Parts: sequence; C-alpha cells; structure tokens
Amino acid sequence: MRRLVYYVAITPDGFIAGPDGADPTGPNGFWPLAEDYIRHLVAEYPETLPAQARQALSVTAEGTRFDTVLEGRRSYEIGLAAGVTDAYPHLRHLVFSRSMTESPDPAVELVADDPVATVRELKRQDGKDIWLIGGAELAGSLYTEIDTLILKIAPMTIGDGIPVFSRKASFDPRAWTLTDHTVLGSGAVILTYTRAAG
Repeated sequence: MRRLVYYVAITPDGFIAGPDGADPTGPNGFWPLAEDYIRHLVAEYPETLPAQARQALSVTAEGTRFDTVLEGRRSYEIGLAAGVTDAYPHLRHLVFSRSMTESPDPAVELVADDPVATVRELKRQDGKDIWLIGGAELAGSLYTEIDTLILKIAPMTIGDGIPVFSRKASFDPRAWTLTDHTVLGSGAVILTYTRAAG
C-alpha cells in the first residue's frame, strides 16, 4: 500500500514558514540553501524540486519515492502569486480547496472533498508514495493519515510562524521510529520517521 509522507522543511522551533506564510526558500526567504543541502535534495529527492529548480540544476531524474503531490490552497497560491500554475508538472498534483472552483492549470486537480477520504482512496491505488508538501492546515487535517515524516531541519530558529501542523490536528500522541538520518556539513539534518506499529 502507498504511504502518505509529510516531507517538509522545518526549523528546530517547529515552523515551516514565517508568520506571513510566504515561501521561506523564495527570493526574499530566510531558509538557508547551502550547496550540500541542494546536492542532497538533487541526489535523494529529485522529484520534490519544483520544475524551475529542476531546469536550473539540469535535473532530469524521475525520482523513486513519489508520483503524487498534495498541497493546500494557501501553499499553492504562493506559486500562483509568482506566476507558477504547476510547480510539479512531473507529478500528479492535487490541490485541496473548497473556495477555488476552477484550476488555473489543466494538470492541477482541485479537490473539494474530505482530505482523509481522498488520501485513503489514493493509498489503495497503485503507484509510488504520496508526498504531502503542506501547508499546516492540510497537514493538520491529515495528521492521522501520515505514515512517514521526513523533516529537513535547518540550523536556525525563527521564533514565530506557521507551525508544522495547524490546530486542525487533534490531540493524538503518536510514536515514531527513526529509520534514517543525514547530517550535512552545513548544519542541516534530514530525519526520517516511520509511524510505530501499535
């Protein structure tokens, strides 16, 4: 069965973006994009790089982990504001929104249905794992469905911002097993956790 993987960049104090919700890796972003960090993403997660980054870095690798990406409306609108209607044309791209009625891109599927029911149906289908890119609202709604956490932790704190899960996540303590880790010379750490059985 396919897994839902929340693969996300996070600060040690638990934030995925600043208070304004803007792209932390964008032109005015605060996220450190060290050379070894980018090399690691290209080597291990090439399908998670947006199309523009793939082109700039001459990345053509299909990737072995994901064939589908799930995104909330607010996260998707960050790209729209920059003129990007589909940052991941190499993946099946689903955007969850009840307010958007027409997709700005024919390849981007708008989903107004319950995210949990949608993910459960996706898990039953054949394919690679499903990447939950965020944001916090969608991650909070899908908290109980997440099978794997891949946390790209930057060596910086920001004090306030958008948390890794919104308050939509119910109080439901879950145990996770550390199954992989990478420590980069620049200080970034990539931790992979799989939901513990039981």
